[in-house]
Amino acid sequence: MNAFIEAAISRTRTTLLIMFMVVLAGIISRVAMPIENDPSIQVPFFIVQVINEGISPEDSERLLAMPLEIEIRAVEGVEEITSYAYENAASVMVEFDADYDLDQALLDLREAVDRAKPEMPSTIEEPIIREESTEDWPILQINFVGDEVPERLLYNLALDLRDRIETIPDVRDVEMQGHREEMLEAIIDPDALESYRISGEELINTILRNNRLIPAGSIDTGSGRFSVKVPSIIETAQDMYDLPIRASGDTVVTLSDVATVRRTFKDRDRYARVNGKRTISLNVLKRTGSNLIDTVEAAKNVTAEYKQTLPAKVDIFFTQDQSPFAQGQVTELEGNIMTALALVMVIVVAAIGLRSGIIVGLGIPISFLFSLTLIYMIGYTFNFMVMFGLLLGLGMLIDGAIVVTEYADRKMLEGYDSRSAYTLAAKRMFWPVTASVATTLAAFLPLIFWPGISGKFMRYLPVTVFTVLSGSLLYALVFGPVLGSLFGKAGARDEQSLETLKQLEDGDPTRLNTLTGLYARLLSFAARYAVVTLGIAIVAVIGIFTAYGKYGSGMIFFSDSEAHYGQITVRGRGNFSADEINALVE
Repeated sequence: MNAFIEAAISRTRTTLLIMFMVVLAGIISRVAMPIENDPSIQVPFFIVQVINEGISPEDSERLLAMPLEIEIRAVEGVEEITSYAYENAASVMVEFDADYDLDQALLDLREAVDRAKPEMPSTIEEPIIREESTEDWPILQINFVGDEVPERLLYNLALDLRDRIETIPDVRDVEMQGHREEMLEAIIDPDALESYRISGEELINTILRNNRLIPAGSIDTGSGRFSVKVPSIIETAQDMYDLPIRASGDTVVTLSDVATVRRTFKDRDRYARVNGKRTISLNVLKRTGSNLIDTVEAAKNVTAEYKQTLPAKVDIFFTQDQSPFAQGQVTELEGNIMTALALVMVIVVAAIGLRSGIIVGLGIPISFLFSLTLIYMIGYTFNFMVMFGLLLGLGMLIDGAIVVTEYADRKMLEGYDSRSAYTLAAKRMFWPVTASVATTLAAFLPLIFWPGISGKFMRYLPVTVFTVLSGSLLYALVFGPVLGSLFGKAGARDEQSLETLKQLEDGDPTRLNTLTGLYARLLSFAARYAVVTLGIAIVAVIGIFTAYGKYGSGMIFFSDSEAHYGQITVRGRGNFSADEINALVE
């Protein structure tokens, strides 16, 4: 290792070029790193939903939920199964072990659902398997409001904007809220049915047999083979009008002869209002790992461009915008880091001088940029846990640089030139500095292997501290000595300074009339009465733990913070209609 240090200091241009590359890579990583409020973690929860129109809650439990539970119990890694049976559907929430491979868990869950399907009624819709995520909360809500415009116009405008926003690469999905599902409605004329002698059952069966693609095998022509399909897909309203009900000779009775078909909406089962106005909202969800601020800005730009084409009576505005909170949090924590950096620099300069203080202080931004490069390569986002890790490592990362610089200053006062002094300091302090950093890293090492969802959330902190302290070790032993060999300069060589150094090296430091002498006398007293000192330390430790257990406020997972949103839930007895629920909420 000594040969490596000598090579780094003797080849200053190469070492400085490497340091410049570290700085450049860190700046690029910081610019490219996505910004988020909270760390993105995968939660081991899946929801299986099976829909069967018209089924009662009791039958839903027996025919839908129980077959799913039986098959899902056999899946490896399942921790807990929670089922909900209600009218028209059943849902099963499956919790896997937090450390289980979630991609494999999804595949196993799909196979279990496929095994359970034959035990369910044939009228069920295709089961839906949804993976829960911390990114399911919308980052922006876009609201369409227009009390004097038709509902269909508002619906079509929202659909058009949704399609445009979904083309943004960082947008995962755009969910509509407050709309009614569109449908084709056929109003049957009973007099026409009676005149054509067509029963209602015959009419319904004819409609049910259509709107499907029927495979009819394949034809081998000898020189080629192609599949044959009988298309009967309803794509336009005219296809519905021309649907044949009965044929007699050359006469064909179509649906338009016995019914009126029109586009309409299903009966409303929910309402949505924003600021007291009826609305159709678009909830924008971003992809995992994408930049929250940039994604919101892109969605706002698309909306602003689309807003210019809207009718005058239709208004668009935004709610639940997450970007100001994310930007404010990042700005506030970055400000705290800069304040802490200024305080550290004041203390360092006051203790070891301006020139040496600058050499030591340069280790802070270089270690930070080195850390950001590694964090970006790992795939982490720039969130409050990463910034808290940087802030936590701020006070620890300059310890090694201070030790090396202080030892080099002492050797320069003894007559060494700057290159020889910093080379000797890096060699002499290599193992003490390395051991100091290693013991600090060892304290954070267990946090990396913290199991469960909380461990995934907290893992950002020790990883950040690890990378920061690794960068500080590289700076203290390589980059710092190189800068010191170029710009280092011995302090003032007055008689008092030389006498102090002589006393520290070869004399009795307890005779010094300085703060160092006071510390030396206190240390001498503690060493003389070692048993008493050890006893006081043990009593202090026991007393602290006892006092915390008796007077402490307990433990919580998250500290109390200012809430950005509140939610009110109104509950009532009975099967209320959508209009009654709307009246209760109003």
